[in-house]
Amino acid sequence: MTGGGLIHDETGTQRLIGYVLDVGQPDRRARCRLIVDDRHTNRHGVLHGGLAAVLLDNASGATASLTVDDSGRAPFLTVSLNTDFLAAGRKGGITATGRIVGGGRSLLFVSGELVHDDGTLIATSTGVFKRVPGLNVPPTGDA
Repeated sequence: MTGGGLIHDETGTQRLIGYVLDVGQPDRRARCRLIVDDRHTNRHGVLHGGLAAVLLDNASGATASLTVDDSGRAPFLTVSLNTDFLAAGRKGGITATGRIVGGGRSLLFVSGELVHDDGTLIATSTGVFKRVPGLNVPPTGDA
C-alpha cells in the first residue's frame, strides 16, 4: 500500500490479527492489508473464512467512514455483511478493498473484494453500514 493514512495497531482486533488499515488513497476506498501466515489459517492450511470476513468488514466500514471523515475514523456500524468465498486464501499478501455502491445520509451500501497479491480474487462482500449519529470522531478506537 502506498500513500498516507496508514493505521497500525489501533484496535484490539487489529493487533490480534495483524492487519494494516489504509484510509489515505486518492480514490477514498479503504484497504485492509494482511500478510497471511500460519496464525491465520484453518485446518486445511488456507486463510480462515472468518478472518476474510473481518478484513472485508473493516475495509467496507472504513470506506463508509471516508464519506464523512477524511481520517476514516467516524463510527459506522455493520447492519449486514454477506460474504462469498471464491478461492482459497493462500499464504502471502492479501488486500480487502471497499467501494460505495449506494445509500443515503445514514445507511450506505458497500461492496468489498479480497484479493491475493498474485491477483486471485479470494472473496467478495456486500454490506449495509449505518452512521452512528451524535458521536464525535474518536482519536483512536474502532471505526
